[in-house]
Amino acid sequence: MIARLRAFVRRHWPALRLRTILLSVLIFAGVLPGLSAIFLRVYENTLVRQTEAELVAQAVALSAVAASDWPGAVVVPLDPARRDDPGYYRPEPATIDLGSTPVLPARPAPRAAAAPDAEAVSVAARLAPVIDRTSRTTLASILLLDRNGTIVAGYGQGGGLADLTEVRSALAGRPQTVLRRNDDYHPRYSMEWLSRAAGLRIHHARPVVVNGRVEGVIVASRSPRALFKGLYQDRIKIGLGVVGTLGVIALLAVLVSRGIARPIEALSRATRDVAGGGEGAIPPPPATAAVEIRTLYEDFGRMAQAVDRRSRYLRDFAAAVSHEFKTPLSGIQGAVELLQDHEMAPGQRRRFLDNIDADARRLSALVTRLLDLARADMARPELGLSVDVRPPIAKAVDARSSLLAISVMFDGEPPRVAVPASTIEMVVSTLLENSRQAGASAVRISAETSPERLVVTLEDDGPGVAPADAGRVFAPFFTTRRGEGGAGLGLSIARALLAANDATLDLLPTVEGAVFELVLPLAE
Repeated sequence: MIARLRAFVRRHWPALRLRTILLSVLIFAGVLPGLSAIFLRVYENTLVRQTEAELVAQAVALSAVAASDWPGAVVVPLDPARRDDPGYYRPEPATIDLGSTPVLPARPAPRAAAAPDAEAVSVAARLAPVIDRTSRTTLASILLLDRNGTIVAGYGQGGGLADLTEVRSALAGRPQTVLRRNDDYHPRYSMEWLSRAAGLRIHHARPVVVNGRVEGVIVASRSPRALFKGLYQDRIKIGLGVVGTLGVIALLAVLVSRGIARPIEALSRATRDVAGGGEGAIPPPPATAAVEIRTLYEDFGRMAQAVDRRSRYLRDFAAAVSHEFKTPLSGIQGAVELLQDHEMAPGQRRRFLDNIDADARRLSALVTRLLDLARADMARPELGLSVDVRPPIAKAVDARSSLLAISVMFDGEPPRVAVPASTIEMVVSTLLENSRQAGASAVRISAETSPERLVVTLEDDGPGVAPADAGRVFAPFFTTRRGEGGAGLGLSIARALLAANDATLDLLPTVEGAVFELVLPLAE
């Protein structure tokens, strides 16, 4: 089951960039404190609005009871059909917001007022038990005021509150909720300073409308639910949120581990193996690795292959150089020993000296060609090249035209290439000379343009290259004219010079003659 799950994740894991992973982690780490603060503020504001809704509900119920019980009130029978009216149900939204609602001073003590309205007093007497039981359960302070703002039921009975903002609004027929400071508040917990609503109290005033006229006001007030008490009561929900946050952090940790850390550790182990003489095989990057890590794996793989190929090349090259130098050196050493140990006739002595001179010249030529090959291997591409291939090819053709019948066939004007003219001339000269030495009498040179390359083909009518030798013609020191002094480095040097400028030289399979294909990149 776990193996199938891992395989599914590998197949569907998105290709993420390293900067995306790090940016996600940093953003999440930076936003997390802000999210916590926002959560606390939003949560506390929700508690305040919840308290306001409770006060509104209590005031609406008590106001309806008082209005229906008011002396002389005309109670209109309820028409069930009105409930189907879309505007019949009108929920009253919360209006308090801790961030924008102004905080008023604490409610002052009731001031002296005129004698209360007799009708309001009679209603208060009947409503007092209801107000008491309601306050006992909801912990809200509930007052009943007459049309003049005089308290007829509740704490401060006989005093007046007509000057309060919310009471004036209710006497005008508009219910209103306000925030006021709570002077009786005293902190009980060390962390209560985090709460913005701890020292506040919510006051809601609602008119008692009888026969279309405001006859009284219900004033309900209560402190909002404490922030930390609310947190405790909602601990399961908040705990789930904390678990979810920790899950996101764990997911980001896994993402960083699988996308960055583990692939780099695997690549480090493979690099140490290569440095210790291993085969140089770099493991494939994990499917969950970042895009840059995958590219790094590919680059390391190419580098390991290049190092391995270069190591084999150096071993083979050292063996070939040793072999090429050993034969003439052995001849020189043997001839010198004979000249030192034996008395010879002048003619015989001259013959040995001529052999020594020939071997020395061969060694000198080998050293020169090896230096040319080294320079070609170390060549670097030249930037901004834009070369017409016709002049360098013409120079190489002119130098061999007396020995070969050379035809150059270009359809129109060929595009310019990003290869030095000297390299093109040297490569074409080498190929023409090889054709002449192989016994060819005619060479045909043609060109064909592809979207990004110019392909130059040299085809001769010579005996061609034996199939057994076709794979070795570009190897250093391979030659079929060793007896004639050939070093077998011309094609190796030509290919190395071309490779420095992203060009290639290949031998194409043919039935008759030899065909070499020269592929040159176009100039930008």
